[in-house]
Amino acid sequence: MSSQDERFQAAAPDPAASSADDGMTWWYRWLCRIAGVIGGMSCAFAGLWSCVTINPLNIAAGVWMMLNAFVLFLCEAPFCCQFIEFANAVSARADKLRPWQKAAFYCGMAAFPVMLSLTLTTLFGNAIAFATGVLYGLSALGKKGDAISYARIHQQQKQMDEEKLTGTLEGQA
Repeated sequence: MSSQDERFQAAAPDPAASSADDGMTWWYRWLCRIAGVIGGMSCAFAGLWSCVTINPLNIAAGVWMMLNAFVLFLCEAPFCCQFIEFANAVSARADKLRPWQKAAFYCGMAAFPVMLSLTLTTLFGNAIAFATGVLYGLSALGKKGDAISYARIHQQQKQMDEEKLTGTLEGQA
């Protein structure tokens, strides 16, 4: 392997390392997974209920909600889909995604049936799936800083502002 290849591999981010170092604690990761499973169950039941109608938009929204449930189960709980050969591969690929990518995917996936047919069934059925996306989105924002570091930054900024102000006043005099 040449030195150029070694530099390229050192500069390229490792997807497995980024998923392990995404800033999520173990309990928050489990919270997101449990919310995804519960969101999948709510999408499945509401989607089935929404399909029991003669309105074609409700049927389309119900089918989409059941597809959402399948995707949520496949990504968040692959053990629920053991009969599908590619379930573990899809789950491993979903685990490599960054939290903001999962957030955008889950929120968009949950918003589409609501836009298709705005009923209470679609609203309540997709609410927990949308909340799963929101949880992943919040984890993408990162951890909250401590008060000491914020106070230190604020003090440094205040000191720099005072130095600029006194420099401006001395320059005018």
